Formats: sequence, structure tokens, C-alpha cells
Amino acid sequence: MSIEQNLDAVLERYKTSFIEKVYSEENDDHDLLMEAFGISPALKRENRQYWGRELGKCWESLVIEACKILPTFQPALRIGGDEPCDLIVQNYAIDTKYRIGSGDSGTLKKFKSYGPLLREQGYEPVFLFLREDNLPAAITACQSGTWNIYIGKQSFDFIKNISGFDMEDYLMRKAKAFLVVR
Repeated sequence: MSIEQNLDAVLERYKTSFIEKVYSEENDDHDLLMEAFGISPALKRENRQYWGRELGKCWESLVIEACKILPTFQPALRIGGDEPCDLIVQNYAIDTKYRIGSGDSGTLKKFKSYGPLLREQGYEPVFLFLREDNLPAAITACQSGTWNIYIGKQSFDFIKNISGFDMEDYLMRKAKAFLVVR
């Protein structure tokens, strides 16, 4: 199967999950992943935690699928009981995030510790954020933890540079192709 067929399969799997889901801060921002499923900001606001978590897992799956064909691809790294990244490509330890909207000190402490831990293992820690409406304090905390941070268009450019696959173009072409109909 081609990369696009694998990615379509990921989107189809999440579409089915979203359709089965029985459904706030005002936020009218949208992104290419929401567009693929036809998820409106209003629908997303009905259960922000659910949509954020599921769209985050979908983003992770898409990035992994786009990179799996690379000879240097490795799955998530596990160190002890922790999983500080979602995948490794070349010398990049990549952690994908849909967005970071929490300044939870435990979460930020974990991110801060993972950066040096990954560097000690010989990797360059990279965060790939899909959305651009991240909590600035949380982004700053991640940067101070030695992570390279790519947000929105920068994330798409990073994926294209390492994999040769244009995820941004792919998602733009898939707008409303996996509609979540209620």
C-alpha cells in the first residue's frame, strides 16, 4: 500500500471512532485535521478534552505512517516506564502534539526532563505541534527543556524535509473527505 493509502486508513479508522462518539472556552480556530473530518469549532467545544485527545492520537498516527517507510524509522522509545517520544527518524526523537493547552506543572516537568534524557541517548528532541494556539508558557517551558519546537506550518515543513511526504498538501486535499456525520 502507498503512504496515502496508509494515511487514508488512519483517517478512516478515526472517522469511525468519531462517528461512534456520543458527544468551554470559546475558540473558533480550526486546523487541517479538523477539516479532514469536517469537525467544526462548535462541535469540538462540546467536548474539548475528547476531541483534543483523539485528534492528538490521530496526528501522532499520521506522522508515524508518513515516516514508517524511512530506513531510519524506529517506533516510540521507551526508557524505564517512560515513553519520551513517539518515533525516531535519523537522529530525531520526535514527539507529536496536537496542541499544548495546559500549564500543568507535572506535565511540563516531564517534558523538561525528557529533552535532556533524549539528548543523553544521542537524539535531537523535536516536538511537532499541529495547532498554533498553544499556551505560550507551556511552549517556553518545553523550549527550556532543550526541545526543538515546530508549530503549524513549521511542523509540516519538518515532516516534508525528513520524509519527502507533503502532509500539509495531503490534509488540504482530504478536507471533508472523512466527514463525521451526526
